[in-house]
Amino acid sequence: MKHRIETITITQTLLTKNCCRPSGISDISVVWASVRSAVIRTVVCEISVKIMITLEFQISKESSVDMGKEKIHINIVVIGHVDSGKSTTTGHLIYKCGGIDKRTIEKFEKEAQEMGKGSFKYAWVLDKLKAERERGITIDIALWKFETAKYYVTIIDAPGHRDFIKNMITGTSQADCAVLIVAAGIGEFEAGISKNGQTREHALLAFTLGVKQLIVGVNKMDMTDPPYSEARFEEIKKEVSSYIKKIGYNTASVAFVPISGWHGDNMLEPSPKTPWYKGWKVERKDGNADGKTLIEALDAILPPSRPTDKALRLPLQDVYKIGGIGTVPVGRVETGILKPGMLVTFAPAALTTEVKSVEMHHEALTEALPGDNVGFNVKNISVKELRRGYVAGDSKNQPPRGAADFTAQVIVLNHPGQISNGYTPVLDCHTAHIACKFAEIKEKCDRRTGKTTEENPKSIKSGDAAIVMLQPTKPMCVEAFQEFPPLGRFAVRDMRQTVAVGVIKRILHQDIKKRMRFNPGRIT
Repeated sequence: MKHRIETITITQTLLTKNCCRPSGISDISVVWASVRSAVIRTVVCEISVKIMITLEFQISKESSVDMGKEKIHINIVVIGHVDSGKSTTTGHLIYKCGGIDKRTIEKFEKEAQEMGKGSFKYAWVLDKLKAERERGITIDIALWKFETAKYYVTIIDAPGHRDFIKNMITGTSQADCAVLIVAAGIGEFEAGISKNGQTREHALLAFTLGVKQLIVGVNKMDMTDPPYSEARFEEIKKEVSSYIKKIGYNTASVAFVPISGWHGDNMLEPSPKTPWYKGWKVERKDGNADGKTLIEALDAILPPSRPTDKALRLPLQDVYKIGGIGTVPVGRVETGILKPGMLVTFAPAALTTEVKSVEMHHEALTEALPGDNVGFNVKNISVKELRRGYVAGDSKNQPPRGAADFTAQVIVLNHPGQISNGYTPVLDCHTAHIACKFAEIKEKCDRRTGKTTEENPKSIKSGDAAIVMLQPTKPMCVEAFQEFPPLGRFAVRDMRQTVAVGVIKRILHQDIKKRMRFNPGRIT
C-alpha cells in the first residue's frame, strides 16, 4: 500500500535541562498512534525522562479507505476490590485489542520474566505504563485505549491507584460505563463485598456520580472450587444483583460475565471451560442486547450523548509554557464547543483572552467537542496566571464564575466521628482540590426520597444524607449538577480517604455576593 507524506511537524518540548538518557530508552522508539484514513507516526527521541522532541509524519493512504461512519469514542472506568484482578483484566484488553506496539510488549514481557513476574504479564503491562507515566516518560494516548467492533474505548483511570476514588470522581473524563470486577476465588468475593471491602463503595460511587451503565465481570473463575463453577457464578450473581439493585441499578440491564482476566476465558471469545454459560442478556427501553463475552458486553453499551448545545465548560488539568508557542492550558471539554478565535474566560480568576489554536493528539482542530482532551494556545496570559482547577468558558455565552458559597446534598460514606458546622475538609470537584468549610448543615434527608427528616441538625455521621452550605477557602469554580453534571459532583476527602460524596444544588457566585454587600437593595 502506498502512502504519501502530507505534512511534517516538529514539536519540541523542554521540561528539564537534564540531558542524560535513562537506561532502557533507545535513541528512537517508534509508536504507531493510529492506522486510519489519516495515520500519525510519532518518532520519539527521548534525550532524558523529561526532554522530548517529537517529529510527526502525517500520512494519508492513497488507496481506497473505508468511508463508513467513524467509530464512537466511549470512556469506561474499571472498579472493584483491590485484589479482584482489575489490572490483569484491563491489561489483557489493552494487550489484545489496544495500541501497544509489539516491541513495547516484548520489552515488558522480558522485564516481567526477569523480575520473576511472568505470571503477571498483563498486570505488568499496566503497571509499567503507570510507572512510566508517573516518571514523566511520554506514553502515547493509544496505550490507554482499546478497540471493539463498535467503539474506541478509553480507560479513564488506571485501576489499583491508591487515590482511585478521588480520580474516579474528579477524573479527566466522565465514565459512560463502569465495569465492576469481582473475584470469584474462595474467600475473595466475600472480602470484597464485606463492609470493609471496596466493591460496595465503588458501585455506590459510580451510581451516585451518574454512571448509570454497569457491566459485572465475575473474575478468577479458574480459581473457584471446582474450577469454573456454575454454582459459584450464580451465587455471586445473585448477591451482587441484590446489592446493586438497592443502590439503584436496574439489574435487567446489567450483563454478568464469568471471566478469567489471566487465561482470557470469555474475554474476547466464548470459553469451552464454561459450557453451562448460555450468555448474558440485557433489557432496556433503548434496546435489548445479548452476547457471551466481555468485549461483546462493552459493544452493547448505549452510545453517550455529548452536550454540544450547552455553554462551554473546560476544567484545566495542567498549564504548560511551550517555547515559541506560549501558554497552553490542557483539559477535557465537558460541555459546549471550543474553537480557535473564540474569546474565553477563565474562572474563578475572571481572566478573558482569545484562543489562538486548539490541538488534540498533535493535530490542529477547527473545533473541540465534549469528550475531547485538548491543548489550546491563548494570547497574553502567562502560565503563572492559570492553574489546575480553573475552568474555561465562552466569554459571550454563560461564562463560568467563581463561587462564594454553594448548597449541596451530601452522603457521608466513611467518617470515624461526626461532621459539624465548621468542619473544613478538602473538596475534589472536577480538577479542583480546595478546602471548603461546612458553614451550615441545613437538614438531614432520606437518601432515597430526598425528604427532610430533621432540620438544622447539630451533626451528621456515616450513612447520613444532608443538605449543607459549603464555603470554599480559596477561589473556586463549580456549577449546579443539574446544569453541568461534571462540574457539579464532588468528593469530600479527609485523612487520605473519601468521607463523603455530593452534588451541588445551588450556587451563590462571587460577583452576586459583592453586589449584595455593596448594593443590598438591588438584589432580590
